[in-house]
Amino acid sequence: MPEAMAVSKASSGGHYKGGAYVDRDKPAQIRFSNISAAKAVADAIRTSLGPKGMDKMLVELSKAQDIEAGDGTTSVVVIAGALLDACSKLLQKGIHPTIISESLQKAVDKGVEVLTAMSRPVELSDRETLLNSATTSLCSKVVSQYSSLLAPMSVDAVMRVIDPATATGVDLQDIKIIKKLGGTIDDCELVDGLVLTQRVANTGVTRVEKAKIGLIQFCLSPPKTDMDNQIVVSDYAQMDRVLREERAYILNLVKQIKKAGCNVLLIQKSILRDALSDLALHFLNKMKIMVVKEIEREDIEFICKTIGTKPIAHIDHFTAEMLGTAELAEEVNLDGSGKLVKITGCTSPGKTVSIVVRGSNKLVIEEAERSIHDALCVIRCLVKKRALIAGGGAPEIELAVRLAEYSRSLGGMEAYCVRAYADALEVIPSTLAENAGLNPISTVTELRNRHAHGDKMAGINVRKGGISNILEELVVQPLLVSISALTLATETVRSILKIDDVVNTR
Repeated sequence: MPEAMAVSKASSGGHYKGGAYVDRDKPAQIRFSNISAAKAVADAIRTSLGPKGMDKMLVELSKAQDIEAGDGTTSVVVIAGALLDACSKLLQKGIHPTIISESLQKAVDKGVEVLTAMSRPVELSDRETLLNSATTSLCSKVVSQYSSLLAPMSVDAVMRVIDPATATGVDLQDIKIIKKLGGTIDDCELVDGLVLTQRVANTGVTRVEKAKIGLIQFCLSPPKTDMDNQIVVSDYAQMDRVLREERAYILNLVKQIKKAGCNVLLIQKSILRDALSDLALHFLNKMKIMVVKEIEREDIEFICKTIGTKPIAHIDHFTAEMLGTAELAEEVNLDGSGKLVKITGCTSPGKTVSIVVRGSNKLVIEEAERSIHDALCVIRCLVKKRALIAGGGAPEIELAVRLAEYSRSLGGMEAYCVRAYADALEVIPSTLAENAGLNPISTVTELRNRHAHGDKMAGINVRKGGISNILEELVVQPLLVSISALTLATETVRSILKIDDVVNTR
């Protein structure tokens, strides 16, 4: 009887090797379970593509896309899902995973060539084109109705922090986004200077012209002994002397600050409670020095770069050379929804700007911030790779048509795999049509027909509910976004294909 069982097991896809039973079906099952898990994520996210789609859910793959290009985070997951579906069918037909993987690499290499060929170069001096790219990015966001305000703001922000002639990238840390609850998105503004959310500590001085700004990292309070101890004061004379000494010590500190010519003082947040004593604040107020305390440690670098100041760690180093200068430092009232400190007109500014994002609730502000970040990333892509490509599903359908042609020049299994890759890319135009309420089958068929006849710029016009020359509709995106989405999705699928076992860890 055991022999009969062994025979039946061996005949159903397993065999004995050195006395141990080896299951031949396991690698295949593992591949299919990985593919179905990744496909589930892609299917869940499909409904969020395009201007009529729901909001985004991000996954690890889209994080990689976000780091590389900053936009196209939904598309990359949808493409990956479609490719996994295609791979699943190819595996079921008995094609080896290695052949599929190598064919995918061939297809993506050819795909990048096709995308580059259909792109058109762009100059950073062409503001209109940059605005169109930022607007296209904002179309699929919750705050899309404000794209006419947010798109120019994003373009101006990037242009101010780079030198268009020599720049090969943009450091987005030079663009600080400050979130302030209250008002509406219409109240968002771009500030050429520094904006602080902290309040002015001494309400007597809220506006300083010709500001000399110092940034200190030490405490304006009486010194403390290294160990915890108590002083017992037996009479009023001794008590008075202690207070007089304390007063003289703080007055000396404040006088040195005033002597250096400082009239705006920024104080770094301290883990000690008394980084600024009431007595010090009283003296600073008398000397008409504006004080902003609780400056966060991570903001120090941006502040120094913006206003040209240097952080001062000890009173002995508090000299005129360490100060930054600006035309105006003032506390601005935001229509009853709090206050901000603005420092503008810096005389030796670093290339930085601040964007103040306003909104009626936390959700709106978070969404506006994310949308501005995406628009900034789109402009950054154009700085990195100065070429534009049509949007609206045009690149994907062009890829599908050209890769299908390319597959005919290949032989054997490769041709079959590249053809499957080409068909999988039709998921983007199909999903766009579906989410815009159009018939996906007839839309994609017509698109394929238009592209086969050489109309490379035909895409889905979501606003008009049909197919048109998408470049004339100003629906454009950076070439880097499309190339990055294609290559990252393909790399992810190739990685999943190579997994054939899972080790359970505790």
